Amino acid sequence: MRISQMDAFQWHKIAAVSGIAALGLGTYGFHIFKPENPVYNEVWQIASTYHLFHTAALLSAPITKRPHIFGGLLTAGILSFSGSCYTAAYLEDRKYSALAPFGGLAFVAGWASLLF
Repeated sequence: MRISQMDAFQWHKIAAVSGIAALGLGTYGFHIFKPENPVYNEVWQIASTYHLFHTAALLSAPITKRPHIFGGLLTAGILSFSGSCYTAAYLEDRKYSALAPFGGLAFVAGWASLLF
């Protein structure tokens, strides 16, 4: 196995950490999180869903042509999209969701990177 291939498998560790966070935050959102405005429950749920799905996709990073591009873009999407949605929901303030569109673009770019 080449060194670059071995490095690609670091994405499994990143996926593991992200998966732990996704499950923890999802569980918190379902069982504990009780915002005053119920719309933020939906925002939290959306963040959690995108977080978990893209974490699962990270597991495939090592078998892509460009694992660091794919993994990096999905990780950036998780942090900026889900992270800003979690923050906006937790603080019940939409201004903290400003990075969400950039996270969405990172998700799209990550999936598009599989075309090349």
